[in-house]
Amino acid sequence: MIELKQEILEFSFPEVHPDAKCRIQFQRTMRIPDNDQTHYLPPGLGDFPLHHIDDFAAIPNAWKDRGGVFFPMYQSEAMWISFDSDYPCAVKIAAGKINAITGDTWCDELQTNEQDYIVTPDQPWLDGFNVGEDIVRQFVAMPLGEGFSAEEQITGEAEFGGLQILVSPMRKERYEQSQMVNASHDICDSISFLMSPSRMGLAPGGKIKQEIYTDDEGIEAWDQEHASRCFVHIVNSSDYASITGSMPPHQPILSSDYESAGLPWYDYYSDNNAEKGSAFLKRLRSVGAMKGKHDDYLDTGEKMATPSLLKILNKKNIVKDGTF
Repeated sequence: MIELKQEILEFSFPEVHPDAKCRIQFQRTMRIPDNDQTHYLPPGLGDFPLHHIDDFAAIPNAWKDRGGVFFPMYQSEAMWISFDSDYPCAVKIAAGKINAITGDTWCDELQTNEQDYIVTPDQPWLDGFNVGEDIVRQFVAMPLGEGFSAEEQITGEAEFGGLQILVSPMRKERYEQSQMVNASHDICDSISFLMSPSRMGLAPGGKIKQEIYTDDEGIEAWDQEHASRCFVHIVNSSDYASITGSMPPHQPILSSDYESAGLPWYDYYSDNNAEKGSAFLKRLRSVGAMKGKHDDYLDTGEKMATPSLLKILNKKNIVKDGTF
């Protein structure tokens, strides 16, 4: 079952375990400099507003069968995804049906030859496309049909856009054996559309220091028979206004907003092993590399002052045996 609870997309699996829940949110953030440097994790500045497609009449017909939810993004605006669950879940994320971890085209099954999903609660965030062992390229919204999106660069088509999410809870027996606690809720409804909006896809932006942690449980730990999936549509600000009758409740975030607020950036450390980056995704051209094709860019923070850094450690309650 999938439920929309304010700005939280909650996947729940009561048929597996009462604690089997996974909550997903989409965070507003600043677009980091798109250059040769690798940057730390930028903080979130609030959730994007999520809406159930069935709640609005002025919805494109092409999206009806896909169902799901939608939220607004300005062109060239950046975002990251947060995961909150105590119960272990395998989560597959795709942009325009291109897997954000491997660069493969979408399929409903977890792959055995190459890990194409993240595992919660070990992986609290995903900021972009996995292009290196500890590097992702930031998710940046761009209009479909301009050639920027990962979908267009890989398939040559601008068909889907948005995000696709599939959540598989841990098998009840494995969970009870490990005596772990979990939380997740599953549901995604289908939706109807009446018009053809300017669709938005996600393109690779600047480089961020972030690891994709290896699944230590193994693929047999996940209950794929009870998996749930959801299509998350992204609309631009003008289409959002046409659909909802109001403008997005936020403005694009500029580098000056970060500097004036004195917000830190983050370096997340965990003892988990990390997956290698996708050679497929590494070959994609970033928005900055293709900017000659477009002049309508938001502030990219190129002149941003060096931010303060806050380190976050996830040691899994391990007590270190140091030097005596």
